[in-house]
Amino acid sequence: MPSKNFLSEEERKYLQDALKIEKRSEVRERILIFLLENDGKNYQEIAVFLGCSPKTVAYWAVHGNPNNVDSLQDKRRKGNQTKATDKYIERLLEVVDKNPEDFGYDFGRWTGQRLSEHLEKETGIKLSKSQVVRILKRKKYSYIWGKYSLEDKQNQEQRKAFKEKLEHYIEIGKENPELVQVWFWDECGFILRVIRRKTWTKKGKRKKVKGERRRGRVNIMGGIRYSDKKRRCFVIKKGDSETFCEQLKKLWEEIKNEWVSKGNDEKDFKECGPKIIIILDNASFHKKKEIVEKIEKNLPNIRLEYLPVYSPDYNLIELVWNSAKEYIAYRNFENKEQLEKTVNYLLNEGGLVINWSKKFKNKGELINVS
Repeated sequence: MPSKNFLSEEERKYLQDALKIEKRSEVRERILIFLLENDGKNYQEIAVFLGCSPKTVAYWAVHGNPNNVDSLQDKRRKGNQTKATDKYIERLLEVVDKNPEDFGYDFGRWTGQRLSEHLEKETGIKLSKSQVVRILKRKKYSYIWGKYSLEDKQNQEQRKAFKEKLEHYIEIGKENPELVQVWFWDECGFILRVIRRKTWTKKGKRKKVKGERRRGRVNIMGGIRYSDKKRRCFVIKKGDSETFCEQLKKLWEEIKNEWVSKGNDEKDFKECGPKIIIILDNASFHKKKEIVEKIEKNLPNIRLEYLPVYSPDYNLIELVWNSAKEYIAYRNFENKEQLEKTVNYLLNEGGLVINWSKKFKNKGELINVS
């Protein structure tokens, strides 16, 4: 900051005369910054007197020239701003609706800065990213999360064939529930701790946060029956092939007991009981050869039907996980036991109300269950 009386007599007289005749209020304010600074006022005092911020005072005290009033104008006021032409705007809207890959870029999303740089190459007009963003907003564009798509990884023929097979199973299950039951199977984890490592602390200090993200985690494996939306989920330590086989055995036992309670003979269950169609993803432990053979041998009623690759939208239980996590996300739990109790209440005791027609991000369109 310059010392008191840093202006020469000629500079001070020049600014005083300019102050009397200047019509632009913002320029008069900047002239006063120099005059008050020359009288020994600091930036804070000048800011209070003029009703502006100290940053504004500091900026013009450094960048202004007391010998040239024109230097106290905004550059945009002087007409130096670049203006977007109609052709530029038209091209901008064409570009933003396409993927960056179409123009040879490796990144997958447009930002204001990337659009600005790309359009400068094409048109020779250089706009700031904020100018580009303002144009897009005027044209009713908004910067939001894009819908994650798996279409480029999916095999549409496999999906079509699987959907036809699934609809066939479901139709049989509706007409003859004693012959076929369709269950959707998957694994999920519910976490007590917030994954983001944000925490409250005093300014200028930073707390050390442990990275034990799996502490307080409840792992669930289970399924939902299509016909009546009955859910049966089990708490597990980890998802592996042995655990998978154990939980299927538990499900098989429960379905057998249900069948016997209707007056059937337990000995006849393997031959006369319903065929249990398990719809599940392609996790490696679901397809382990020795486990699959073990299931076929000991649980002959069960038939595993694997989803097409990248097709979580065909697994109805994804909606159950999503709804349960939405419920849990807005509640506080003191310990893992409380979380586990709540998860069990939601999934096994009918405490979870689900909107079966709901669609949610990253899973595409769910199967019509109406």
